[in-house]
Amino acid sequence: MAYKKVAVKYNGQIKEITLGTGEKAVTLGGKNVLPFHSFDGNAGNPPAIGMEITDVAPADWNEGIKTLYTAVMDDPAAWAKFVADTYSPDFICLRFVGADPDGLNKSVEECVATAKAVADAVTLPLVIAGCKNDEKDGQIFGAVAEALAGKNILLLSAKEENYKTVGAACALAYRQKVAAESSVDINLAKQLNILMQQLGVQADSMVMNAGCAAAGYGFEYLASTMDRIILAALGQNDETLQLPIVTPVSFETWNVKESLATEADEPEWGSAEERGIHMEVATAAAALVCGADAVVVRHPRSLTALKTFTGSLLEPGVH
Repeated sequence: MAYKKVAVKYNGQIKEITLGTGEKAVTLGGKNVLPFHSFDGNAGNPPAIGMEITDVAPADWNEGIKTLYTAVMDDPAAWAKFVADTYSPDFICLRFVGADPDGLNKSVEECVATAKAVADAVTLPLVIAGCKNDEKDGQIFGAVAEALAGKNILLLSAKEENYKTVGAACALAYRQKVAAESSVDINLAKQLNILMQQLGVQADSMVMNAGCAAAGYGFEYLASTMDRIILAALGQNDETLQLPIVTPVSFETWNVKESLATEADEPEWGSAEERGIHMEVATAAAALVCGADAVVVRHPRSLTALKTFTGSLLEPGVH
């Protein structure tokens, strides 16, 4: 008897969320099957791959990456335009590392001016990430949301510590998109999604950031968490978890030993830049097959590799 494959059907579906405006707008989500399982049903919109830039020239970035941006790193707007024109990512992620109170402590007004300049320089969707200080991030997100009203940006992210400020200012007042960030735990992810919606934030204004870890650094916990989220969203039709997932891969992968160790310290490991790219691609690819609808990367070669990877998996006839 000839083998006949039976399609796996699910009751639930991941909601679609659109970022940006115009021809360059990107829609995330939409799948009602496991990631890339187009042979079972609707695989949804192709995953989006975005590239990270920062508000100040990053002294701690890999020298190979900094060499690519020598002429533009001191001007975030010029940097964003260069990345958009040269590498064509799906979106730009502007990260406000210079706002850190323990660092340069750039003012909210300075951050707003930078965000406006970047938004004016590119037509790609814009994702705004903070400095990891919850109080300062809440201030930045609210002010940037107001300044970029109508741009349909994504604020990455609202946490349990500041979700009321971020949710009210960004999603309710200025109708921007907000990521609900939890720390690699399905129960925390679900709880924060519920709290955000009880605040009044509509599901069509939300995505999830379920956390991130570099491959080999606890990524198995993230993988199992994302698997459980996707299976609950699709198989159990859990509406509180039927949101697209955005994973900021570059925030983690360039900070581990395999990416940071110099060639002088670890000569047998080879090029530090190559190691960083491999770590970024491996982590991002794993996140995508676990259910991420968008990832953020730092190196343009990572972008190219991931575009090829996702494109090949979504080709008709690929199983």
